[in-house]
Amino acid sequence: MRLLALLFVFILMNSCSTPRPKGSTEAEILYQEAQELMESGRFILATEKLNRIRSKFPYSYYATFAELLGADVLFKQENYAEAAAAYIVFKDFHPRHKKADYVLWMIGESFYKQTPDTHDRDLSPAFEAIKYYQELQKVFPASDKIEVSRERIAECKKMIRDKEKYIADFYFKTEVYDAARFRYKNIIQEFNEPELRAHAMLRAMESSIELRDPKFCREHKEIYVNLIDEKYKNELNEAYSSCLSSVE
Repeated sequence: MRLLALLFVFILMNSCSTPRPKGSTEAEILYQEAQELMESGRFILATEKLNRIRSKFPYSYYATFAELLGADVLFKQENYAEAAAAYIVFKDFHPRHKKADYVLWMIGESFYKQTPDTHDRDLSPAFEAIKYYQELQKVFPASDKIEVSRERIAECKKMIRDKEKYIADFYFKTEVYDAARFRYKNIIQEFNEPELRAHAMLRAMESSIELRDPKFCREHKEIYVNLIDEKYKNELNEAYSSCLSSVE
């Protein structure tokens, strides 16, 4: 009975074990194992395999790929800040790597994944995402990620626009007119959307009315008229007239 039990355990252990992938070197085998483990969601074991490549085979062909796969593991784990840092280090140390376009894309994605759900929170990841997506477009214009990167940039820019308007409107509503006007001027300079720009121009004039500062209106009226859409010009002219009469 004891022999039968041992035989059963031996058969069970062999049936549960997974054969190692084939490869010409141990480093290659470890790399393939790490890939399989990552794809099956076994991230800790995948990281252990990659660490073995780095420690035992630091000059192997697969050592560099192990660095990149390590960043992929972090991304898959949704550790996006750490993943971004890992991809950036890889980019800096291997600028001519054959997967350089993929690395730029993944840096952008790592920052994009960190953008908040609402525009009233820290948007620094959105700025970073835009930066790396634009670098991808510039350096690798034939990349198959160009169209998606454009969509991502548009999303990030909308969030940034919405936040700028939110802050400017907050200052205006709380009657901090000098800060509001400063923010509205920035919006006019930075963004081209007709409705947003018209809103900012009118509010800048209205802030000047409250500040009793017709000088600002005189200096900016012609600039604003040339930038604004035709349908908003009557409102702008009315605001300008009100601004001039605000000190009378």
